Amino acid sequence: MNSTSDLKLEAVVIPVADVDRSKRFYQALGWRLDADFAFDNGFRVVQVTPPGSPASIQFGTLITGQKPGTAEGVYLVVSDLAAARDQLVALGAEVGEIFHPQAPGAQFSQIMDGQADGLAADRASYGSFATFRDPDGNAFLLQEVTVRLPGRVDTAATSYLSRGDLVEALKRAAAAHGEHETRNGGAHDENWPEWYATYMVAEQHGDELPR
Repeated sequence: MNSTSDLKLEAVVIPVADVDRSKRFYQALGWRLDADFAFDNGFRVVQVTPPGSPASIQFGTLITGQKPGTAEGVYLVVSDLAAARDQLVALGAEVGEIFHPQAPGAQFSQIMDGQADGLAADRASYGSFATFRDPDGNAFLLQEVTVRLPGRVDTAATSYLSRGDLVEALKRAAAAHGEHETRNGGAHDENWPEWYATYMVAEQHGDELPR
C-alpha cells in the first residue's frame, strides 16, 4: 500500500515595510504572537496566528524580496461572515462590505463588474466574501464556509478549530432539528443528541444531511 507523507501548510510569508507596526496591527486584532526573533545579521522573523487557525503568517526583515503590500488573496475562512466582519471592524481593521461573486473568480477583484452586494443566495457555503488590508496593503479575503465540499475534510475525523466554529455548527444543527420536529408533528425528539451528532458529522464531511 502506497502512502504519502503529510505536508502541512504551516505559515505564509507576507511582505511588510515596518515590522513593529505590523506586529502591533495583528496583535490588536487578537492574533496570537508565536515568535519574534531578531539576529545580528539583520534577519528578523515575526509569526502571528489568526484565532482558530492551524496556519500562521510570518513577516520580518530579510525574509522576502517581495515589495511591501503585494500579498493578495490570503484566505481567512469564517463560519459567520457578518459576525467576523463586525468583530474585525470593532478591533480597528478597515473591512470592505460583504459581497458575493456574480462571475467565477470575481472575489479576487480582477473581473470587472463581477461582484454583487450582500451575502450569497441562501447564504451558500463558499459564496460570501469581504476583504481587508493591513497597514501596508496586503489583502486578506474573508470567506464564509459552513458546509465543506466532499473530499475537503478527513473522513476519519470530525473536529472544530475554535469554540466559535462549534457554536455556529450547533446553531445550524438546532435550526435543522427544529424543522425535523415540525415535520414529525412537533413532538419533542428525545433522541436529539444523536440527531445533532449525525447532522454535524454529515455537514462537516459533505454527506447528505438528515431530515
